[in-house]
Amino acid sequence: MARRNETLESLLAEVRACRMCESVLPRGPRPVLRAAATARILIVGQAPGTRVHETGIPWNDPSGDRLRAWMAVDRDTFYDETRVAIIPMGYCYPGRDPRGGDLPPRPECARHWLPRLLAKLPHIELTILAGAHAQRHYLGARTKDSLTETVRAWCEYLPDYVPMPHPSPRNTLWLKRNPWFEAEVVPYLAKRVEKLLI
Repeated sequence: MARRNETLESLLAEVRACRMCESVLPRGPRPVLRAAATARILIVGQAPGTRVHETGIPWNDPSGDRLRAWMAVDRDTFYDETRVAIIPMGYCYPGRDPRGGDLPPRPECARHWLPRLLAKLPHIELTILAGAHAQRHYLGARTKDSLTETVRAWCEYLPDYVPMPHPSPRNTLWLKRNPWFEAEVVPYLAKRVEKLLI
């Protein structure tokens, strides 16, 4: 619930001090997110990985390298929070899944913080939804039966959203099986991002 006279800066400080899930986080809390009220692009991923947790810099890993390539932006532009906000579904590293990869993002972040954060970002024109967790939250009932189907229907979600697979190296096989994504969606994304960053 929004508080009277709350600024985005004070809210971000409160989020970064959050210890709500401390008892279940294997490496402890370290909320990682970036935003400024002037941002026109919002990137929504899953949750920080180990390298992001260690550095405190979102998308500071091979997934981020691929995402920046898809957006056709350099690191300085990507990390300019006055233009690009980065708010994942979970803000802290959730731990390893015994079956492989990381655990899903903790649900507390979206429930407790996300509505207040989004209310402070009035200029967002494009939200990039990287992965199924982000797509299910933002698209709700409009999400298709699988990530592939949702991403294939990307035009249905324009101009507000562009759904995409998570840019993780773990999804390289998906990209090989779905060459239409890099042939159709990525060029649109790069052009749209370029216009919004002018």
